[in-house]
Amino acid sequence: MPVAQAVISLKVARTNMPFASVNGTDIYYETHGSGPAVVFAHGSGGNHLAWWQQMPFFSKHYMCIIFDHRSFGLTKDESEPKGRAAFADDLKGLLDHLGVERTAIVAHSMGGRAGVGFTLRNPGRVWGLVLSGSNGGSVNNEARLVRDGHQNRKPDRPPGALRALSLGFAASKPEMAFLYRQFMRLNPKHDPDFLTVPPGYQGSTHERLTESGVPILYIVGEEDALIAPKTIEIAASLVPQSRLITMPEAGHSVYYEQPDVFNDHVHRFLTEVMPLATDG
Repeated sequence: MPVAQAVISLKVARTNMPFASVNGTDIYYETHGSGPAVVFAHGSGGNHLAWWQQMPFFSKHYMCIIFDHRSFGLTKDESEPKGRAAFADDLKGLLDHLGVERTAIVAHSMGGRAGVGFTLRNPGRVWGLVLSGSNGGSVNNEARLVRDGHQNRKPDRPPGALRALSLGFAASKPEMAFLYRQFMRLNPKHDPDFLTVPPGYQGSTHERLTESGVPILYIVGEEDALIAPKTIEIAASLVPQSRLITMPEAGHSVYYEQPDVFNDHVHRFLTEVMPLATDG
C-alpha cells in the first residue's frame, strides 16, 4: 500500500479520538479494531502515528490501542513535568479509563519503560509483552560493558543522519526516511538526558520479569545503531520465558523498516501466547 494511501486509511479508520484525563494529564489515544486488547507504545522518535504500518494489519485481529506518551505528540506533561517516570502509571490510567483489564503490550525502544513498568506493577494484567529495540531493563555486567563500548564507538554515519534507521533503508527509501523525520518533528523537544539512566544505577528487571511469568518476545535489528544488538540478546537470555528475533538488514526501528516481517513475527507470538492468557 502506498504511504499516502495508508496514512489516509488510518485516519479514516479511527474509531475513537478522545483524550483520557488520567494521572494529572490528558493522554491522547485511539482504538482500532476489536478482539483481545493490544497496546502499542511508541519510542522517543515517534508518537501514535509511528504505528501506521501496524494498525491496518493488527486491527483485523485485536482491539489495538495507540497513544502518545506524556510530552510526546498531542499529550502534554504537567506544569511540573513528571516525564518518563510517569509512563507506567499513565498507561494504567489509560487502560482503566478504557475498562481494559488484561492486555498484551507491543513496546518500541522508550516504550519499553511503559510496557515493563506497567507489567511489573500490575501483576496478571499483561498476557504477552513484545520489546522492540529495548532490553526492558534486563541487564548484567556484560551487557553494561557492551552498551558502553557501543556508545563510545566511532560514528558510522554523517552528522544529522537518522540513527534510528539503517543506512541502507534511508538510502533506498528516502521518502520513508523523510516521513519518519516528519513524525519526529511533531514531538516537543526534550532534554538530551531525558532517557538517561541515573549515574551508578546497577539495577535489573530480569528477576522480576522472570517471576511475572509473562511471555516476552525481544526483537532487534541486526544493524541497530542506537542499541547494541548483543545487549538485547543478553536481556533475552536472562529471562527464561522470553525468546529473541534478530532481523537482518534492519536498524533500530524494525517495525518501520520491515513492517510485514515485524507484523508477522509479533502476530505469531501473540497467537501462540494468547491461550495462556485465558487459562484459569
